[in-house]
Order: sequence, then C-alpha cells, then structure tokens
Amino acid sequence: MIATLRRDLPASLVVFLVAVPLSLGIALASGAPIIAGLIGAMVGGVITGMLAGSPLQVSGPAAGLTVVVAGLISHFGWPTMCLITACAGVVQFVLGYFKVARGALMIAPSVVHGMLAGIGITIAMAQIHVVLGGSPLSSPVTNLLALPERLGTINFAAMMLGVLTMLILELWKKFSPGALKVIPAALVAVATATVVSVLMKAKVERVDLPDSFSLTAMALPNEWGAFAIAIFTVALIASIESLLCAVATDKLHSGVRSDLDKELSAQGVGNFVSGLLGGLPLTGVIVRSSANISANAATRWSAVLHGLWVLIFTLFFSRMIETIPLSVLAGLLVYTGVNLVDLHHIRELKKHNEALVYFATLAGVLLVNLVGGVGIGLALSTFFVLQRLSRTEIRSEQRDGNWHVVVDGSLTFASVPKLSSELAKLPAGSAVFLDLAVDFIDHAAFEALHGWRLNHEAGGGKVDIDETHEAWYHPASAGTPRRHKQLRRLQD
Repeated sequence: MIATLRRDLPASLVVFLVAVPLSLGIALASGAPIIAGLIGAMVGGVITGMLAGSPLQVSGPAAGLTVVVAGLISHFGWPTMCLITACAGVVQFVLGYFKVARGALMIAPSVVHGMLAGIGITIAMAQIHVVLGGSPLSSPVTNLLALPERLGTINFAAMMLGVLTMLILELWKKFSPGALKVIPAALVAVATATVVSVLMKAKVERVDLPDSFSLTAMALPNEWGAFAIAIFTVALIASIESLLCAVATDKLHSGVRSDLDKELSAQGVGNFVSGLLGGLPLTGVIVRSSANISANAATRWSAVLHGLWVLIFTLFFSRMIETIPLSVLAGLLVYTGVNLVDLHHIRELKKHNEALVYFATLAGVLLVNLVGGVGIGLALSTFFVLQRLSRTEIRSEQRDGNWHVVVDGSLTFASVPKLSSELAKLPAGSAVFLDLAVDFIDHAAFEALHGWRLNHEAGGGKVDIDETHEAWYHPASAGTPRRHKQLRRLQD
C-alpha cells in the first residue's frame, strides 16, 4: 500500500490540477451552475474511482456531453437535468449488469470521431463569443452567423485574456522544458491569465460560486416522452465515451486490463450520485486518464484522491476559484474543442475509405444536433456495410452447350438483386452447373436461389448445384439450415 501510495499521491495532485479548470469550463459551456462541474469531478473521482473496472481511468465532466447537456438544460431546466443524469446512471448500471458493454464498441470509429469533432467545433464556436466578451447563442450556425456582429462589440480585456490562455496552452505543449512537463498546461494557462487579470484589474466577468453547498431539488418533467429520450441519449453517449476511453487508456499502460462491464456499472453509480447531488453527468475522460498514467499512477487510489482534493479545494479555497475570468475558461474550451478535430484520425479514416461517414456525422452534429448527427453516421456506416456484403462475385459462361455459373463470397439479402439479375439471364430450359463457393447463405438469399431453381426446372431446365466451400444450400433445402459459420479450431 505504501509503495503504491508513493506513486498515486503525486499522480492524484497532477490529475486534480487538470480536473479543476476543465470541470469549471465544461460547466460554463453547458449552461449549468459552475459548482456542478466541481461536484461531477468529486463524484467521478471518489465514487466511480472506487468502483471502476478500469483502474487507471479518471472520470468526471467531459466535453463529449457538453452540447447535449446544454440543450437539455435549455429545454427542461437544471433541476430536471439532474433527474435525467440520475436516471441515466440507473440505465448505465443495468446495462453493465447485463454485460452489454462490448456492444457499444460495435459503433464505427468514424462515427465516434465525427461526433467528437462536431462537439469540438460546436464548443469552440460557442465559447469564442465568451472570449470576445459576450454570450453564446443557441446553435453552431447561429453562433457563426452572429460572429461578425460580435466583432463590433468586443470586450478587449476579455479577448486578451482568452487569447493569452490559448497561446500559453499551445506554447507550453510545444516548448515547456522536460522537467516542467509534469505541470498541466491547463493549470499554467488558467493560473497565468488569472494573475494577469488581477494585476490589470480587468473589468471582466468571473466565476461565481454559491456561498454554500445545497442539494438541487430535482423536478419532474412535463414531457415524459422527451424526458425518456433524454435519459437514453445521455446514457448512450456517456457509456460510449467512457468505454472508448477505457479501451484507449489500456493502450497507454501495461497494467491490469479494463473490465468494461464493471466500468459501465461504475459509471452508472457515479452518474446516479452526481445527479442526486446536483452535479454534471460524467464519463471517463481521456485527458485526465492520460495525465494520470503519465504521472506514474499505480492504482485506482490516484483517481479517488484527486476527487478528495477537488472537494477540499472547493470547500476551503473557493475565493481563489472566483478570481478566474470566464473568458479564460472559454479560451481553454476553445482550445480543447479545436483539438477534438484530430487530423491524424481523418487521415486514418481516409485510408480505410470511411472519411465520408466521419464528415457526414460531423455535419449532422453541426446542422441538426448531436443525436441526429450520430444517427446519420450510423445509418451511413450501416449502408456501406450492406454495400460491402452485396459485393458477391458471380461469373457465368457457356461451355459444350451447358451454362457454368460460379458464385463467390457471401450470399445475403444485400446480394439478392445481383444474384436474381444474373440468374435471370440464363436461357429457359438450359442445363446449369452452379458452383457455390460461398461461406454463408442467409434465408433471403436461399429463398431467391431456391425459387429460381424450382422455376428453372419447372420450365424444362436442369440445375446441378455443387458447394465447393461450405455446405449451406443443401442443408437449407433439406429443411435443416445451418445457423453459424464453420470456425477453424485454434492449434494448441
């Protein structure tokens, strides 16, 4: 215990220094009470950290939910948003209990990265208004269209502090000395810009925390249908982001691998408690998790301790937090949002011909909303999967008065139009030798093939079917269709 604490204690301080400015900024971007970000960070550290299935992952308020939460707060109000968070936590816990966590990983990376890019651009376009001394509007399009007018009413002190924050973040990332890289760039940027604002006596809006903690009285919704959709939306997005973060975290260390189902249930408990206490929804956060691993954390206690530091800091040093200008936090969010658009991922997706899904998802998030964008991405990626499944090769030629047809690949419902078209070209009454070099035939393809055979033979033709790879047609025609592909056994 002492040996691991020597690593977990300093790591927890590093994560704490990363978590505080990010939690405040995400609360600001979400339109939630500022204190809600700190409550989410505390719960994500202590509660989720204690129960986590991914021991080195750190949870808390995350940029990936910002757009959704902002929309839900605008629609339902903050008290109902807290109830949505708690109910989403229950859904996550149940999903983890029934061990469906790995199902979330079926979502194409192009959809996930497109969603994150859309969220990043949405955050950046909203928070640039705060950097300029104003307030964000309701959507990315309106924020973009209102930008020229905003440029005519700039608060130069706020703009200078926001730009200074972004400049420090970039310079610290690129040029900080090796020994100082352990100090989080977000802390350096926010602290420096805040000190400058105090020395300048800048007339800018600053963080406003409540004088005392009090539980938010949760409120029931008026629209139960929309309320149910909101719960499942928050649960789905929070689950996907947490599970993907857990997988990414595993790639950063060689220690204990993540138990994804346990992690999902832990996220559910965390969101349930956070909602009850008036905190933001939380997920696993890659920024905090990578900082945790880089700081040489050994066990889950680094995440737990970081939550305790957030609690202590909020209780006894709240006046220090209230000196932070909102434009500084907005500058941090603009920088974070822009960095969610990962050019490396775009290049990789181009190599795998999935860039169209990425950009369709991104455009959907910006022009419709987050759920609509993800829906567009999922629909398009499903379409491409079906298109690939329909690429069955069919070759036919006439030899010695007979027709020889070879079908290669997988025969699924997506292949039926092509299969039916090719078979229809064969002359009525002809002798056909059909070689099925396929590894799978589904019911729709079997019905199409079998129906053609019966019709062809009824017209005086002859059909000889030979299965050269695996037997699918003959078992189905005998009334005992196979259900699974044949898998090769692993060698001992």
